[in-house]
Amino acid sequence: MPDSTSAPSVALIMGAGDAIGSSIATQFARSGHTVCLARRNGDKLESIVGNLKEQGLEAHGFSCDARNEEQVIELFKDIEDTVGPIEVVVFNVGANVPMDIVNTSSRKFMKIWEMACFAGFLTGREAAKTMLPRKRGTIIFTGATASVRGGANFAAFASAKHGLRALAQSMARELGPKNIHVAHVVIDAAVDTQWIRENHPAYNNLIDKDGIVNTDDLAKNYVMLHEQPRSAWTFELDVRPWVENW
Repeated sequence: MPDSTSAPSVALIMGAGDAIGSSIATQFARSGHTVCLARRNGDKLESIVGNLKEQGLEAHGFSCDARNEEQVIELFKDIEDTVGPIEVVVFNVGANVPMDIVNTSSRKFMKIWEMACFAGFLTGREAAKTMLPRKRGTIIFTGATASVRGGANFAAFASAKHGLRALAQSMARELGPKNIHVAHVVIDAAVDTQWIRENHPAYNNLIDKDGIVNTDDLAKNYVMLHEQPRSAWTFELDVRPWVENW
């Protein structure tokens, strides 16, 4: 087990994809944290972790199904035992799957809820367990437009994201007085991912005038939230580009 007095602080990114998750990990690594990236298929993290190490940054990749309680518990234990004390946890698991209500099976609904809400509960609970004895830490949940407004064909996703936001609100009120900062980031915009580049009808027009959220710029907000003084903590950050109409 690493010496907690000398080991670098760890930022865990749960749901570390190639776009938002990768950028969040990069920004925390550049701010001096050892970053641990986790996703269901950990082998897909090799290029991201390798790129960070090439920059002289500390990074580790892990396989973990965020919906599996035993795997989540083991992930936190493994990082605490072998890497260092977890100071920041970002829950960034996505489940943005559109489908009309009459074709939303109970299985699909439950799967989306497990990914976007239940997995957030498991991650948040284990984060709190590791942070409470040290009386410090930051837990950030990634939300979406669906966190505050349910759109057509997104009933399952919106219900899960609403639930995640409520979870974050309750945790913030419970853990804030214990010096643990809990925040929720509403990304109310298209983000510059491969899917958006390939499917957004106005991508070329919007990207040229900063109408699409840049992932690195977005990620800097997560670091800012962690570094905030506790006399002025932000619970909810609403992120959107300055150009919204096209």
